[in-house]
Parts: sequence; C-alpha cells; structure tokens
Amino acid sequence: MKSGRKWILVVLLAWVLLFMSLLCQILDLRSTTVPRSRSAAESGLTWTETRRLASVVQGGSRTPGWSLRPAGLSEGDWRRRRIDLRSRSRDYYRRRSLEVLHRLWTGNLTVGMLSPRLQKALKVQLSSNKHQVVYRGPKGVRRSGLQLYCDLKRKTRIRTLDGTEEPFFGLGWDRLVPSLTLPELRRSQYQSCAVVTSAGAVLNSSLGTEIDSHDAVLRFNAAPTKGFERDVGNKTTIRIINSQIVARPKHRFSSSPLYRDVTLVVWDPAPYSANLTEWFEKPDFDLFSAYVEQRRLRPEQPFYILHPKFIWTLWDLIQDNTEDQIQPNPPSSGFIGILLMMSLCREVSVYEFIPSVRRTDLCHYHERYFDAACTLGAYHPLLYEKLLIQRINEGNEDELRRKGKVTLRGFSSVDCGT
Repeated sequence: MKSGRKWILVVLLAWVLLFMSLLCQILDLRSTTVPRSRSAAESGLTWTETRRLASVVQGGSRTPGWSLRPAGLSEGDWRRRRIDLRSRSRDYYRRRSLEVLHRLWTGNLTVGMLSPRLQKALKVQLSSNKHQVVYRGPKGVRRSGLQLYCDLKRKTRIRTLDGTEEPFFGLGWDRLVPSLTLPELRRSQYQSCAVVTSAGAVLNSSLGTEIDSHDAVLRFNAAPTKGFERDVGNKTTIRIINSQIVARPKHRFSSSPLYRDVTLVVWDPAPYSANLTEWFEKPDFDLFSAYVEQRRLRPEQPFYILHPKFIWTLWDLIQDNTEDQIQPNPPSSGFIGILLMMSLCREVSVYEFIPSVRRTDLCHYHERYFDAACTLGAYHPLLYEKLLIQRINEGNEDELRRKGKVTLRGFSSVDCGT
C-alpha cells in the first residue's frame, strides 16, 4: 500500500515538472515576440539587432567577446543605424514633450498622458496616504476664472504659528514669534510681485532684469542668485523653505547668506488632521529646534512657521477643483508660494511654474539632477496645481510659451461682491 502511494506521488511530481517546463517555454516565447517600436520597425532592424542597438544607445555593458554588430553588416552601416536610432529617439522625445507642454498650456493635460513611470508613481502615492488624508468636501467643481479667484480668496487665509496654541503657548512661543503677523509685516501693499521657481527651465531665459523690476520677489529653499543673475535676478524679499533646509546640516541654515536679510517662511508636512502636540513631538524634519535658535540669535529677522491647517487648506482647494483624486500629500512649495503672494500683492508674475518651451527634466537650475517628476509631480500634486493656476492665468499665451510666465491678480484686486 505504501509502495503504491509512493508511485502516485512520483507520477504527480513528474506531471508538475513537465507542466512548469512547458510554462517556462511558453513565457520565454512570448517575451521574444514583443512588437518592435516604431523607430525600430522603420529602421529595418530585427528584434535581436534592436536589443543590441538599444544597449549601445543606453550605454549598456556587454559581455567580453560578444559582438554588438550583426553578422553581414558593415561597420559603417551599423554606425549609421545607431545614429539614426538615436536621432529618432530624440525626435520622438521632443515631439512628445511639446505635445505635453501644449496640452498643459491649454489646460487639456490628463494623467493618462503622463509617462507610465509617472502614472505608476501617482498610484503608489494614492495608495500610501502617509498623512492620513480624509477629504469629505466636494470634488471636481468647475468654476469660471472669476469664480475660482473668489473661491481662492475666500478660503486662503495666511496662518502661521502665533504661539497661542498648545504646546507652543506653554513653551513661551507667544513671546518668541514675530510681533507682527506675515500680512501685517508689509508697511504698504506690494503692487507687483514675482514668484521665481527653481525649475531648470529658467536657465538661459535672460529674465533677471524683468524679475528684479518687481516690488517683491519670492524664492524657494536653497535656490541661489549669485552666478545666475542674468536668468533669475538678484532681488529676494521672501524665501519659503521646507523643514529639510533648517534641519539638514548640508544647507548651512544658520550660516549661509541665502537665509539672511530676507523674510523667512518655513513649513513641514504635518498630518492632515494636525494635532499640534503630536506634530511638535514628531515632525517630518525637526524645524522647531532651528527655529528657536534662529529667533534667539536674530530676533529682528521676520521668520514664520506656516500653520499645518493653512497648508492642508490649500490642498483642499486643489482637490475641490479637480475631478481626479489627487495625491494625498501636501501641495508643493511653489503652489504655497503663489497663493501666499496672491494674498500679499495686487499682481503676481510667476516664472516657470508652468514651463516654457525651455522645459527640461533638470529639476533645479542650480543642481545637476534630472527627473520629469519635478515638473509633473509624483509626491506633490504638481500636475493639478499647474492646471488650476493655468485656469486663472491672465497673461497671454506668448509669454507663457516664451517665458513660462503666468500673470495673476492678487486677492485685493478681485471684486467678489458680497
């Protein structure tokens, strides 16, 4: 009896092994019959040749002794085909990039038009919900330009930590924070303001003089002006920084001249339903220690911490005006800065938030780091922020294309009646 059972198990095992072998062969066959790209098909290369050529174009390595050039093809023909494929790849990228830009300029860009990598990154962020966002408001309301302006004006109230809430009141922050609120700080209202993003597209723009002609200029994080004056100007009135800037030693927050003689505004991504005590005990980056030290060393310098409820109010505004579910993460520093300056100024010029024809994957003009997510978003809901700003842009399309310039009315210039 036991011998019979053993034979049955042997037969079953043999069938399983045979099935797995057949399955592997089928999968291997499918992998080698994937359709070629349009560029490869037009070049007349076989699948094997295309794979070899792709490894050359991408700088891939090859095993010693393996010839990349197909048999029967001269070195000259092989070189021409490599050049042709590179050219076709560049042309395709340019066409695709211009198509995305045009749709962004006209407000017709959707998530489905993003690259597969960015779409996947968006799905990952939607599923993670690190900040415990629970949104119960309306979604996808389609408002006209004036209605949208009035909605933003009604709901955007600059709010900073004023030391009156716990745990800050118990720590004496009511005497630590500036005596004047951020809106009260300006002695006379700024007529014209510039918001200068750190996008790589600002390089070779020659916008420096135009930017400096504004009454006030807002910049972000560690973006320098020295060495880039021709493109970004030299004036800085307000600098918005995230909590990494004050917490990480590499930014030299306490000693760098970037953070002197300007109004500083710092923020940190607290949970959506912010419990200030929990946030104080466990911020994303420790901004509180550096803030206390800076206020004691330079009490005359205006320095503010944005209240988490203000940050998430701006997120609510984006979701309220977007049909899609947006990333459950705080808005970008760029969007925060735009709404901040719309609260302080009669007119706001924003540079390279919506990119110009100089659009590039270079994230910041002062760093050598490339990623399309810096323009269209992965963590931050950048795509939706840009589409919202595009809807209220009062500048002309030529300035948007050439300069990446958006012109917005400040809230004090918007008449919403009663």
